[in-house]
Amino acid sequence: MATSRISAYLPPDIDPTKAALAFGRRALPKLKEELQSPELLTQQRALAALCDLVHDPEKVYQAIALGFLGSLKNLLVHQDQTVRQKTTEVLSVMALHSIGREGLIHSGVISALAGLLDDPVDICRKNTHQTFDMLAKFPAGAGGVLRAGLIPSLVLKLKTELDEIQELILDTLSNCLRVEVSEALAAGALAVLKEKLSHPSAAIRSKAAWVLLEISSHAEGKIAGCQEGVIPVLVSLLEDTEPQIQVNSAGALMFAIVTPQGRSSAMGAEAIPPLLTLVAEETSKARLNAIKTLTLLAELPEGRESLLDHRDTFQRCLDDPSEAVQRAAQIAITVIDWKP
Repeated sequence: MATSRISAYLPPDIDPTKAALAFGRRALPKLKEELQSPELLTQQRALAALCDLVHDPEKVYQAIALGFLGSLKNLLVHQDQTVRQKTTEVLSVMALHSIGREGLIHSGVISALAGLLDDPVDICRKNTHQTFDMLAKFPAGAGGVLRAGLIPSLVLKLKTELDEIQELILDTLSNCLRVEVSEALAAGALAVLKEKLSHPSAAIRSKAAWVLLEISSHAEGKIAGCQEGVIPVLVSLLEDTEPQIQVNSAGALMFAIVTPQGRSSAMGAEAIPPLLTLVAEETSKARLNAIKTLTLLAELPEGRESLLDHRDTFQRCLDDPSEAVQRAAQIAITVIDWKP
């Protein structure tokens, strides 16, 4: 898997300052004309100038009002890679603004961008996924990605994409799967994510665990996670050297073991020792998730029996600066002390 950074450098003859009236009063109407020019260099320069302009939300509003999105959608299939690169960049910048996101969602741009998932140019694909990522951070955008039927394609691309694009895909999936998981499960997402939990990149491991957390928050995701053997892998990540991976893995595990099958699987994977280690570490960011997960395991007779010997670990948490940790520890102690 390639790990080099994707370059966004343009050919040396593409200078946005050479676009006619690039920053003048009539900039946007003029640029729209130039986007439709038969001359390739004129189109390229117009797009480069437009990239600078759309950092201003007022210019985004004006561009949408002038019908730029229709022109940009047409340019997404342009045979020139520089035109596609700058078009996708314009859209990714527009997605940073609320008015831009609204325009992209309602103009069919999401479906149009789907055609670039197999673009041969890395930066075009990266810009495309940055746009999806930004849109999916908001409910309307996540809904737009779901309605466009992109989830199976995004899951598939996790197998082949460059690492930095995989990170964007995982971010997009984490927001979309908060809403609905059926398509992702049908596309084999759990098997792919399970593999990503062992990826050399800490960022990918962490984001994959977060996506699993979102999946496991749904009833069907909990059941499927047990069937795919995800829980033992999550348990192994509790000892990862990256604190955020510990947090996300403990969180995903907490959701996954709500079912009896999940708790049995966690006990079989010997989840209690690494979870206790996280609870005992006062600086652990995963402490709260670990306590809640152990509380669920304490509902099993064998889990409660094992944790009775570690009651003092939870007792110390009653003095934790975090009220949430204090409350969770008190609940854990109550469950551990319960006698049938």
